[in-house]
Amino acid sequence: MPRSLSGRIIASFAALALALLVAIGGTVFVVLRDLHRASTESRMADLADSLLPQLRASIAAGNLQGALADTQRQLAASGVDITLATADGQLHPINDFPSVTGTIDLTTATLRGQDVHSTSTFADGKLHSWAATKVNARSVVFSTLDRSGAEALADLARTIPIGLLAVLVVGGPLAFVLSRSVTGPLRRLQHATASVPATGSPAGQGGEPAVGAGGVPGPSPGPVPVEGPREVRELTEHFNAMTAELRATRDREEHLLANLRHDLRTPLTVIGGFATAIADGTASGSEATKAARTIGEEATRLERLVAELDTMERLHTGAGGLQPEEIDAATLLEQTVERFRARAASKGVELAVIGATARPPASPGGDAPAGVPSPDLGFSADRLAVDRILGNLIENALAVVSSPGGHVWLEARGSADWITLLVSDDGPGFPPGGTERIFDRFFRGDPARSGTSSGLGLAIVRELARAHGGEALAESLAPHGARVIVHLPRVPRIA
Repeated sequence: MPRSLSGRIIASFAALALALLVAIGGTVFVVLRDLHRASTESRMADLADSLLPQLRASIAAGNLQGALADTQRQLAASGVDITLATADGQLHPINDFPSVTGTIDLTTATLRGQDVHSTSTFADGKLHSWAATKVNARSVVFSTLDRSGAEALADLARTIPIGLLAVLVVGGPLAFVLSRSVTGPLRRLQHATASVPATGSPAGQGGEPAVGAGGVPGPSPGPVPVEGPREVRELTEHFNAMTAELRATRDREEHLLANLRHDLRTPLTVIGGFATAIADGTASGSEATKAARTIGEEATRLERLVAELDTMERLHTGAGGLQPEEIDAATLLEQTVERFRARAASKGVELAVIGATARPPASPGGDAPAGVPSPDLGFSADRLAVDRILGNLIENALAVVSSPGGHVWLEARGSADWITLLVSDDGPGFPPGGTERIFDRFFRGDPARSGTSSGLGLAIVRELARAHGGEALAESLAPHGARVIVHLPRVPRIA
């Protein structure tokens, strides 16, 4: 079996053509052999009919044996043998003339002058075509060796080359076109695939530039053309989709690394500068203390960045180790507000729980006022993960609501199967088209990427929500402000 697909297609066509030629040749051989055999039997019958008047005259003259002997000598050169057959079909030579012997079936010849012909195996073990004419109690038999098989083979030998030529003329180009229609797209896929491990996409498609004649970079081709049979087209479409995803992943990785370099460079530069100032004595006394404090703050920032990267990686690989427990959303939001109330107050920002989640003022007896609904906001989740979700959302909101008098609102809503946590603010809102990108690692709405945020807070929020089987969404509010919505199932759907 050839190793290449083209070779296998051509070999399959050749095998199919050979099988068809054998099948057709065998059928034609049987037909031709039967035609030649019938023709020989008919010739023997015609010979018998032509000699019948002469034989009858010889019988009347009492000289049948002599007449048959003379006729046999005349026909010997043409390979025709004449014998007499008794009623039981036994063949007998004429005047001891050397002739074939055997038995034939004469049951159908019941009347004088009636002919019967067939092909039978005689005593010599060979097939003979014969015709018998009943002249009296005996029959005169004309026979000749059956050569119908050899004659049919001779006819095939003259016609098979024509069939082979027709197969080559028609099948050869057809096999070539079919082979090219399959192997052409596959070969392009092979060339494109060769560059995927090194570049993440085919050459000229986000990977190495395509090279033209003389080593000069050529134009970058687009996706691999979708051509060929349906299966090859589907394979090509899947390959193009895969390489597009690889390019997008590579772009995201490059963007992530660029942002990571930026976020690492700033604290490292600060740490290096203050450490040099302390070492060479430039910073001394209170300045040295301030420098040391700054170094500590930047080191803490680096530690937080590394910790958040580690959290993202563990969540991405499914090793988050969530430990669900029963949580009441109303209590959760109140406790979260208490955690961040001091920080919000220091910036002049009001942090509050709103909606049905907000607990009404207690009555003198300590019970909730009559008629106030108490929604069912219980759910099961990892408490540390949920605390981190709300903490990251509040820190993000406090980072953008910088002017005194701003507001950050927390709310929880419940449905049959879901708990929804909402954190809203009246800050500047998300940048145009940024409601989806804000969940990307290191994405920041401000072009200068100022502030102390690592750019991973909202990415961690979405990953933690998805780890529970939920989702995180964002929307801009009118006329200004933003809201992040986190949907969590009442029972975690952890894969």
